[in-house]
Amino acid sequence: MEVCPADWFYEGENMIVINTEECIYCAVREPECPVDAIKPDTIPDAAKWIALNQKYAEIWPNISEKGARPSDADSWPDTPDNLAQLSENPAQH
Repeated sequence: MEVCPADWFYEGENMIVINTEECIYCAVREPECPVDAIKPDTIPDAAKWIALNQKYAEIWPNISEKGARPSDADSWPDTPDNLAQLSENPAQH
C-alpha cells in the first residue's frame, strides 16, 4: 500500500482490496506484497477476484497510510479456504 502511487486501497475488517476501476495496474505494488496476494488480471479465476475487489472497494473505507500489521497476518496465507472467513464488515478504527 505504501508503494501505490494513488489511494486505491480499501480496508475491511480482515482484508484489504484494490479498486479495480481506478487502479492503473502499474505493477509497483505486486513485488511489495508480503504474502504474494496481489496477482495480475491474467491468472485463472481473475474475474472472481476482480469482482470481489470492486464490490468491497465501493463500500469499505479508503486507506492511504500504513497501519499496524495484524497479529495473525503470518497465518493467513496457509489457512485453507481463507476466503470463507472473509468478513464483509468495513474496518473499524
